Amino acid sequence: MAQKITSAQVQADFDDPVSVVHYARAAHFLGLWESERRLIARFFPDCTAPLLEAGCGAGRVTLGLWDLGYRDLTAFDFAAEPLDQARHLATERGAAAIRFLHADATQLSRGADNQNASEPPGRGQVDCATPGPGYSGALFLFNGLMQIPGREGRRAALRGLRAVCVPGAPFLFTTHDREHSPTERALWRLEAMRWERGEQDERLVEFGDRYFEDEAGRTFMHLPDRTEILADLAATGWKPEFDALRREVAAESRAVREFSDECRFWLVRNP
Repeated sequence: MAQKITSAQVQADFDDPVSVVHYARAAHFLGLWESERRLIARFFPDCTAPLLEAGCGAGRVTLGLWDLGYRDLTAFDFAAEPLDQARHLATERGAAAIRFLHADATQLSRGADNQNASEPPGRGQVDCATPGPGYSGALFLFNGLMQIPGREGRRAALRGLRAVCVPGAPFLFTTHDREHSPTERALWRLEAMRWERGEQDERLVEFGDRYFEDEAGRTFMHLPDRTEILADLAATGWKPEFDALRREVAAESRAVREFSDECRFWLVRNP
């Protein structure tokens, strides 16, 4: 039997040179999507507020936030190679004040329970500390949350992010939506039949998972439906405020559409 996808495998895939180059190129040349810019401006109006970006990768969103004027930024990722790219890019662009942490989104509750972990590392440096409490908002974009294998792992990340955010803090994240088009719904009906027959990819952890290889390297992704995410938010204490498919938020450039598929934006708050 094939080994199930683990967080260690996902981390190794992100540290692979093919993946690092793909995401570093996006950080250098693509920047924020138009939909991201609109929702950030709408839900994060205070550029002085301390913000936490989960799954920052090579820094596409992190540097995009800096370019928009946000100055109290902490960003983290569990893959070391993309994180190193983000640190170098920040230094090149005069954004060495960004705090970069080497941390796992599923382990954030440890930082919330440890006040010493909230002390920032040296500016512009990668640190192994876990983010502590006190953030006025959080982001987890480009479906990063959905690249955590196993529903309990994703719920652990949601609980951890809530633990490090102050009451009322907004949290913006994205997911795929396996019901966003007739074609997608048809494909997932076929996949459901494979699972019923036990013919699914043995590496997958649960229905909704995909593991594939393309120009970005090997990628694990869980594709939920809207009902699943609402249940996860209820289980982890987040209050849903807004959700919409990307196409409903903004018309994206050809470069953005070639880089990424349709997704659903979620804005939730820490009650």
